[in-house]
Amino acid sequence: MTTKEKLLTLLENRRGSFVSGEEAAQELSVTRAAVWKAVRALCQEGYPIDAVPNRGYCLSKMGDVLSAQGIAKFLNPEMRPLVEKSVDSTNAAARRLAERGEPEGTVVLSGSQTQGRGRYGRSFYSPADTGVYLSLLLRPAGDPQQTVLLTAAAAAAMCQAMEALGVESPKIKWVNDIFLRGKKVCGILSQAAFSLETGAPEYAVVGVGVNVYTPKDGFPAEIADIAGSLWDSPVPEGKNRLAAEFLNRFWTLYRTGGDFLEDYRRRSLVVGKPLTVLSGDTRRNALALGIDDRCRLRVRFGDGTEQSLSYGEVSILSETLPEKT
Repeated sequence: MTTKEKLLTLLENRRGSFVSGEEAAQELSVTRAAVWKAVRALCQEGYPIDAVPNRGYCLSKMGDVLSAQGIAKFLNPEMRPLVEKSVDSTNAAARRLAERGEPEGTVVLSGSQTQGRGRYGRSFYSPADTGVYLSLLLRPAGDPQQTVLLTAAAAAAMCQAMEALGVESPKIKWVNDIFLRGKKVCGILSQAAFSLETGAPEYAVVGVGVNVYTPKDGFPAEIADIAGSLWDSPVPEGKNRLAAEFLNRFWTLYRTGGDFLEDYRRRSLVVGKPLTVLSGDTRRNALALGIDDRCRLRVRFGDGTEQSLSYGEVSILSETLPEKT
């Protein structure tokens, strides 16, 4: 690690307390001038560090800057967080690491994405410093069909993480969106690569994007009516704590095979409601009956036929156009 990274680790571990320049220099085996240079660099990156003569340096408890050191304090040590200021896409970055042979548990996190993507290749708005964008590399063994449940497990884990930080009543819109107070605050995109010879998964990537805060200038006009955020004002260590809470909860579900479907069903935003099911250019009205053990959405169409949807897009009927076939 660089001197700057080592100093950040030291300050994170003693957040809210002063560390003298002499103590930091001894701890890091560098000069006091090198400590001061690292402090200046961290301040330029947005870290709220107080520098007081005869007391030293203190990383404010009120700060909220995404960092590997800040996440690591709360994270299961089996996972390795890699934090970037900006990437094209955390999913793309995680896939590149997977192809290079990086181990399961590697996590790519970023403060912004220049080419963030959601389902069906849609752009995912990922402005700087207002969200948490992360992708977890997995190497699942066993039944390839189980990979389809990763998105559902991630949705349940993220709702639990939000509630652990005081966010009330997040809901899941099948299959991969989380809503709060009627607006979307989180999207999930899971991707996998399979062996051509055996059909077994070689790796999977679970990507999550969360609108933690509302951007300074608001959301773009095209999504302003549907996009929301968790908080209106900064929460101490909110991003790092949210990322770690989610990763820890998802990791437990993934490694132990824990039951999450009942929690997923309980949080459903669509079950019991009239929907429009979109498939290509076709729209069909239906009633959402429930979610089965493979996380398929069971629906009944207007003609009485029933179907279990493995994928697709739905919207609550009151938000859609009349049925067209």
